[in-house]
Amino acid sequence: MTFHVLTIFPEFFRGPFEHGVIERAQRAGLIEIRIHDLRNWTQDKHRTVDDRPFGGGEGMVLKPEPVFDAVESVWPERKGPGDPHRRVILLSAQGRRFNQAKAREWSGVEELLFICGRYEGVDERVAEYLVDDELSIGDYVLSGGELAAAVMIDVVARLKEGVLGNQDSAVYESFNPEGLLDCPQYTRPAEFRGWRAPEVLLGGNHEQIRQWRRESALEKTRRLRPDLLTGR
Repeated sequence: MTFHVLTIFPEFFRGPFEHGVIERAQRAGLIEIRIHDLRNWTQDKHRTVDDRPFGGGEGMVLKPEPVFDAVESVWPERKGPGDPHRRVILLSAQGRRFNQAKAREWSGVEELLFICGRYEGVDERVAEYLVDDELSIGDYVLSGGELAAAVMIDVVARLKEGVLGNQDSAVYESFNPEGLLDCPQYTRPAEFRGWRAPEVLLGGNHEQIRQWRRESALEKTRRLRPDLLTGR
């Protein structure tokens, strides 16, 4: 699977993708991450990517020309939104919220391209005529889409076969298809500062452990994220 990131700060990604499972997945050839500098698709000597918004107001807006030119250069064969193999994602505070279900959907796509918004946003014609989806990672405003792109790539990549050491790790964790948080986890020592790990986990009865984990996951979800249980 190939991830593309369109950004005005390509150096931002020198750190996030050079550690852990993402770094190992790249070395193993399971995923590829290509960072594209938006300024390479500008036409003036100042490499201008932004301009003042029509109608006045604060801040600057990313211009449509370099964004369209960049995407069409990376994927000249793409005919526009709707290509099942190549999805273009605009990262902005106005977008729908990204979640694990969307990550599972994307994990079956051959290539994803993330457009990292900046300043006051991106010319709306990008959202209307170029991208397949406009997404946010939360109800707050970031300085730019780079952090969101790193988060989304990490979430999607770990769902690809072979990226995690044990593929079941991506099944039995929070926001699994069942919609629950992961159950509480414990490790050695069995007793720490007078607090003991649940006896059922120490007993070796796999059916009892399975039941305990299921019940504990439900309890933790009710306590921390009751919104996930709506309709249950």
